[in-house]
Amino acid sequence: MRRSDDLSLSLARYAVIVLCLCATITSHAQNAAQFTLWGDNATRAGDHYGASRFYGEALQQESGRLELQWKFAEACRLCNRYPEAAEAYDKVQRKDLGRAHPTALRWLGEMQLCAGRYEEARKTWQKVKQKEKDKSSVVAQRADNALKGIELALGSIEADSVDVEHLPEPVNSYDSEFGARVGPDSSLYFSSLRGELKEDGEVVDTMTYRARILLSRYPSPSTVPPHEALARPNAHVANCAWSLDGRWQYFTLCPDGRPCRIMAQRDEVTVPLKGLDTSFTNTQPMVTRMDGHEVLLFTTDHSGGKGGLDIWQARLYGDAASQVEPISTGVNTPGNECTPFHDASGSRLLFSSDFLPGFGGYDLFSSVDVGEGMATPVNMGAPFNSAANDLYPAYYSDQARGFFTSNRIGSLAHKGETCCNDIYSWTVKGAIPTRVTSPALKDTATLAQRRITSLREKLPIRLYFHNDEPDPRTKDTLTRYTYEQTYHAYKALVPAYHKAWGANTEGITAIDAFFQDRVDHGFDQLNQFIELLEQALSEGQHIALQVRGFASPLAKSDYNANLSLRRISSLMNYLRTVQGGRLTPYLESKALTIIKSPFGEDQSASGISDQLEDLQGSVYSVGASMERRIEIEQVLETVARTSRTEQLILEQSIDNLRQLQHKQIPFVIKNTGPRPLRLLSMRPDCDCTLIQELPKDPIPAGGETKVIVEFNGRGPEGPLSKGVTITTDGEPHEIRLVISGFLKPFEP
Repeated sequence: MRRSDDLSLSLARYAVIVLCLCATITSHAQNAAQFTLWGDNATRAGDHYGASRFYGEALQQESGRLELQWKFAEACRLCNRYPEAAEAYDKVQRKDLGRAHPTALRWLGEMQLCAGRYEEARKTWQKVKQKEKDKSSVVAQRADNALKGIELALGSIEADSVDVEHLPEPVNSYDSEFGARVGPDSSLYFSSLRGELKEDGEVVDTMTYRARILLSRYPSPSTVPPHEALARPNAHVANCAWSLDGRWQYFTLCPDGRPCRIMAQRDEVTVPLKGLDTSFTNTQPMVTRMDGHEVLLFTTDHSGGKGGLDIWQARLYGDAASQVEPISTGVNTPGNECTPFHDASGSRLLFSSDFLPGFGGYDLFSSVDVGEGMATPVNMGAPFNSAANDLYPAYYSDQARGFFTSNRIGSLAHKGETCCNDIYSWTVKGAIPTRVTSPALKDTATLAQRRITSLREKLPIRLYFHNDEPDPRTKDTLTRYTYEQTYHAYKALVPAYHKAWGANTEGITAIDAFFQDRVDHGFDQLNQFIELLEQALSEGQHIALQVRGFASPLAKSDYNANLSLRRISSLMNYLRTVQGGRLTPYLESKALTIIKSPFGEDQSASGISDQLEDLQGSVYSVGASMERRIEIEQVLETVARTSRTEQLILEQSIDNLRQLQHKQIPFVIKNTGPRPLRLLSMRPDCDCTLIQELPKDPIPAGGETKVIVEFNGRGPEGPLSKGVTITTDGEPHEIRLVISGFLKPFEP
C-alpha cells in the first residue's frame, strides 16, 4: 500500500506532495526526449504536477512509449490528477499485462476510487483479488477493503443534521491548508503552504515553499489575512498541539534531508521532544488525557508498527515522552493511518486511513476506546468522507463543531480540481451528538423508514460456527463468549480443516472459499449492520431482530436447539460489547430486542452426513459447515415505551476561576427514587471538564454519592458554564453537573 501521499501528512517526505510545484512549460517546440528529461528532473525535485505536464507533452509526440505512459501515470497520481492517472494506468496494464509494472492494475483501482468511478473500480478490484495468489497478502487485504468501501460509498446516506462549510479565503488559499485546531486562546491554528500571487490571482510557482503555522480569529467576520504563529523560515513547520495546561506547544519540524520530528516549545525556548527515535519520521502531534494520564498521540513510520504510517502513543511530561508504543489494537493496518485526534467527550479516536474500507483515498474513521484497546474502526461516512482524500478530523464538543481537511471537488484549485487541500468545518444542528460517526437525523417518518429499509437490505446476515461451538458438550442455552471470539477461534481452525482433507486440493480450495466468502463476509456484514442499527436506535426507533438458528445433524434436535440458543447468545453478547457497549442501553431499555427462533436436526439440509465417524463429511465439509449458523432474518419495528424523566441539573458557581488553573469541584448526587441508580457513562461538554471515574456501585434508594468534576482552566476569558452529562439506568435519565462563574485571564 502507498505511503502517506500528502505533504500535509508527512511534510515533504512521502509520495504525493501537496505543493504541486509547477515548472512552467516553455512555448518553444521541444522534442519528446527533452520533455521527458524535464519531467524526470521535476520528479526528483518533488514537483509532481510539473512532471505530469512535461510527461504529458512528451506523450503528445510519442504516445506509444510504455515507460513514458507509466511515468505520466505516476506523476498524475502523485499530484491528485485522478482521472488522468486512471486512464494512464489502464493503458499501461493493458499493454504490459503485469510484467514490468505489476502494480498498475492496483493503482488503476485506487485512482478509479478517488475519481468516484465506483462501478469501474469494482471490476478492477475484483481482477486484482483474482490475480493475487496469496489471499492473505497486503494486496489481497486491500482489495477486500476496497470492495467493501465501494459498497459503503454506494449505500451511504448523507446525514442532514450536519452542516459542512468550505472555509473561504483568506483562511483557505489556492495552495494547501490543512490540520485546523482550536488553540487554548480559542483561535484557529492551521498549517499552510501558500505562495505569492500574480496580478491575475494565479499562484506563483516556486521551489522555496515552506509549510508554516498560521493563526486566524475565525469565526470572526474579519477579512484580515491569517498571520504567522510560528516562524521557521528554513524548514517546514506544521501540526500544532498543546499540553493540557496550555503551557507547552508542540509542532512538527521537517529539516531538508532529514526525517520530520516533533518539537516542544515553552517561553520561546524550543527543543526536540525527548524520548522519540529521530531516525524515523514523527509528526502530527495531538495531546489528550487517556486513563488518567497526559498522552501524546502522533504519526510515525517507526519500526515495529503494522506498516506504512501508524498511530503511536506515549506518556507526555512537558518536553519528554516515555512508554512510546503503537496505539492499542484495532486501528493500525499495513497501509497508512495518520492525523489522530482524541475526542475526550466520547472516549474515541478520530483518524485517517487509506487502507480500511472507504470512499476513496484517505477516509475519516472513528474508533471507540473500550478500555483494553481500540474497537473496530468505523467509517464516518458522508458528508465527512468523499472520493478524494479526507484527513485531519477534529471535534470540539463544547461548540458542537469540528474541522477536517480535504482535496475534494469544490476546494480552491488552479492546478486541477482535486490538486490541493482545503479546510472544512462542520457543525451539528440542534443537540450535540452522542457520537461523531452518526449524527442524528431529523426524526421524520420518511427518514425513519429509509433507515429501516437500509437495515432490511443487509439481510439475511449469516454467522457461522465450528462444530458444537460455543461451549461444546453442554445443554446450556447461554454462553459467556461473544460472536467475535467464536469467529476468531473458528478462523484459527483453518489448518485443521486443511488437514482433514489431506491431499485433496479441491476440498481445501472449497474450504478456503467458504471461510472467505461466507465466514468473513458474514462478520463484515454484521459490523456494517450494527452501524446502521445504532443510527436507527439513536434516532429514537424501537427495533426487534428475529434471529434463527441452524445446526448440522450430529446430535438430537433438543441438543441442537440449545446449541442454536447458545450461538444466538454469543451474538447478543457481541451486541452488548461492540464499540464499547454503545448498544447496551438500548438492550436494557428494550428499545432493541432479539426474537430467538432455534432450529433442531429436522431443519438441517438433506445430504449432510450425520455419521460421527465420518468427520470429513460431518464436520469438515463445506456442506456441514454451511449448516452451522445463525441468521438475522428480519428487522421489525416495535412500539416505544413511555419516556422517563429526562434530566436533572446540578450547578455550582465557583469564584476565582483563572485560565489554565486546575480546579476540583465535588458534586453530591442523591438517589430520590425507589430503586438503586447506576451511573452508566459520562459526556463532557469539552476537553476542559472531566470526571476521572464514575462510582462502580449503584446508588441505593435514598442514598447518595460524591462525584469530582475537574476543570483544567482551558477556555476564553469571560462567563463560564461548562460541565459533564451523566447517563443513568433510571430516573432521571441524565444528570448534568455544571460549573459556572467568570474565567479570569491567566496569571503566570
